[in-house]
Formats: sequence, C-alpha cells, structure tokens
Amino acid sequence: MSEASSALLSWIEHQGILAPLLFIIIHLLRPFLFLPVMLVCITGGVLFGPVAGTAYSVIGTLLSSLLFYRMIRLVPSGFRKLQSMFGHSRRTKLTVRQVAVLRLIPFIHFHLLSYCLIEISADFKDYAKSSFFANIPLAVVYTSMGQWISLFSLPVFAAFVSLLLLLCFMIRSKSEVFVWKEFFHAS
Repeated sequence: MSEASSALLSWIEHQGILAPLLFIIIHLLRPFLFLPVMLVCITGGVLFGPVAGTAYSVIGTLLSSLLFYRMIRLVPSGFRKLQSMFGHSRRTKLTVRQVAVLRLIPFIHFHLLSYCLIEISADFKDYAKSSFFANIPLAVVYTSMGQWISLFSLPVFAAFVSLLLLLCFMIRSKSEVFVWKEFFHAS
C-alpha cells in the first residue's frame, strides 16, 4: 500500500497546474478509497506547503461534505437508518465548534460528524456554512502541523486526544431540551 501511495504522490507532484485539482479529486474519492482524512491533509502539506495545502484541503473536505449531504439525501433509507441509530439515543445535539474539535481526533469518522452537522442545520446553505467552519481546524492542524503530530509518542498522543475531548466537553451546549412526553412518561 505504501508503494502505491508514494507512486501516486510522485505522480501528483509532476502534474504541475493540475496537481491541486487532482488533490481535491482525491479528497472526493477518499471515502471510496478508505483513506483517512488526516493522511490526505498531511499529504497536502507535503505537496503544496502549509498555506496552499490548507486551502486545498479546506476546499476538498468541504466538497466531500457537500457530496455526502447530497448523497445521503438521494438515499432516504440510509438517512432514516442514521436517524434511527443516532437520533433516539441523544437528547442534546453537538455544536459546530464541538464537531470542529471532534474532527481533530483521527479515529472519529468524518462523515458521522457530517451527519451531526446535518442534524443541527436548517437547510443546505446552513449545512455548507457549518461544514466550512468545522473543516477549517482539521485542515489547518493536519496540513501545517501534521508531520509534527505524527512524531508524537503514544502517551503524548493520548494526552493530546484527552485534551481535545476535554475542550469538546467545555464548549458544549449548556442547555438540554426535554420533550414533554418523555418528561411526563405515562406508564
């Protein structure tokens, strides 16, 4: 797998003006190729530098999120299945800031967090704006500091993830909504 990915990287490097477009297309194909988001963002930093790599990663992750929104709306049974799996178990919904922080944790699925953004968004325009703001920290951290983070030892990485989870807890929504029927549950 590493030989194929290094060959792909060297091929993209030699594409000149088409390289950014190919990189964004890789972001769109990433879920089908089972590539982690952080790996693609780190690759953008290596290929294009931290500033251009971040910009291309923001564009690629945003387009990937928008594609997910359109695809999940085209398959209503999949959307209903996601609602049934995650809709009844939580009373509170994640905020955009929480999703942005959770996207920094590598083992949380990117499109599961996109579904959380769909839950809190009123329409497509609101989802696109929320997704854009939630994707910026992911692209900045993994593109500019991706190589530095990859050098962490396991205890430092665990402390980093714990700090992110604590930050997510601290910026949570401080109110909880109770449905009248659930509060006064009739037996």
